Amino acid sequence: MLVSRFSGLGRQMINYLPKVPLTYAPKTGNLHASYSYFSHALKPKTFSTTTAHEEEAPQVEEISVIFVDNNGEKHIKVPVGTSILEAAHENDIELEGACEGSCACSTCHVIVRDMEYYNKLEDPTDEENDMLDLAFGLTETSRLGCQMIATPELDGICLELPAATRNFAVDKCAKAT
Repeated sequence: MLVSRFSGLGRQMINYLPKVPLTYAPKTGNLHASYSYFSHALKPKTFSTTTAHEEEAPQVEEISVIFVDNNGEKHIKVPVGTSILEAAHENDIELEGACEGSCACSTCHVIVRDMEYYNKLEDPTDEENDMLDLAFGLTETSRLGCQMIATPELDGICLELPAATRNFAVDKCAKAT
């Protein structure tokens, strides 16, 4: 520990040298001034292992989302910035997501019940549209849950889960056996 303090002291001295005269003049006190400038580095410093965000945890903004399936409605709170697929999994809603949210399947297909909310969503990418073409029960307001991110504008959105899903990875495995 003492070695690390001295190595830090050496770095400080090197950085400080160009700022002071390089000649030693005992009567002017340059040596004493240099010593007092650097001696503070040897004093113990206090530190804390807690970070600012741990001390004051900011409130996470949440929106209300309604999922509708054959069993009825389920109202949940979703943190802003979370995908609908992640929110469904965290709240035990049966939205498959076989590709784990990588937009490589259509098993997280949801239907936005209100066109007003559908229009608030960003336009689907070509990849999402390709996957939606494979979805069971495709509608005009169909989207993939993994591509829908909770934003304040979507507060109160109602999403319907289709009666079935198509998981082509499972279908291919079943046909191979």
